Amino acid sequence: MRLVVIYVIVLLCFTSCSFFRQETNQNIAARVGDNMLYKDQLKDITKSAVSKEDSLAKAQSYIEQWATRQLLMRGALRNLSQDEQTKFEDLLSSYKEDLYINAYKDALVRKRLDSVVTIEEASQFYEENKTNFILKEDLIQLRYIQVSEDFKDLDQLRDYFIDFDREDQYALDSLSLNFKNYFLNDSSWVKTNDVKSQINPITSGNAGNLLKKTNFLQLRDSLGLYLISVRKTLSRNDKAPLTYIKPTIDQIILNRRKLELVKQFEKDLKKDAIKEKKFEIYP
Repeated sequence: MRLVVIYVIVLLCFTSCSFFRQETNQNIAARVGDNMLYKDQLKDITKSAVSKEDSLAKAQSYIEQWATRQLLMRGALRNLSQDEQTKFEDLLSSYKEDLYINAYKDALVRKRLDSVVTIEEASQFYEENKTNFILKEDLIQLRYIQVSEDFKDLDQLRDYFIDFDREDQYALDSLSLNFKNYFLNDSSWVKTNDVKSQINPITSGNAGNLLKKTNFLQLRDSLGLYLISVRKTLSRNDKAPLTYIKPTIDQIILNRRKLELVKQFEKDLKKDAIKEKKFEIYP
């Protein structure tokens, strides 16, 4: 009776193992040596497919790429020397450490960084480093409006545009849906080349004459009528204005703050480790 029970147990174990092996095999999509690619791993690859054929094509493409990488890796392990493999393992270990450390530092910086740069801070940095902020291209302050030739009340529009007091600005804003193109923030510096690309009658040949400080300029082409007023201009090699360069200054100041935060954190980290006897240097 005992032999019968043992036989039944062995048979059940064998059947169970065969069943699980069969279930596992059914989930295998591809094999290269001892490495398996399972069908479950293909779900994210095929979920964006628009049809069954597309799904099969995406799966097949991924399987072939996976197999190629596996075969290349096996070939590399067979043909690269042990010294080369050790060097690569060390690089991988170092890269992994860098990923973790940098992620930790970034999280710390995001938590503690004061990301506000006041105009006073930016101005002080600008004054201390103004010789470094030289323009590499022409800048201009202007406003312009492009309308069709048959625009109604053109004379009124011209008056609003030329006078440009607060009420005129409100009026222009209310009419802006009727403009083909426009830019009215004449306190901002923009690249002169960008202006040329927006206002077709202005070209590299005539920009020097047209884009000078003026109260009003009116141009025409086949696309319509342009009203232009140039407030100020700056040339290449002039000192860059603070309002134009401030985003760059802000980024420089923030980067300095990040470095100072990280240095202080590393200093405190070692200090605490020494105090808690977690870090020791032996003679």
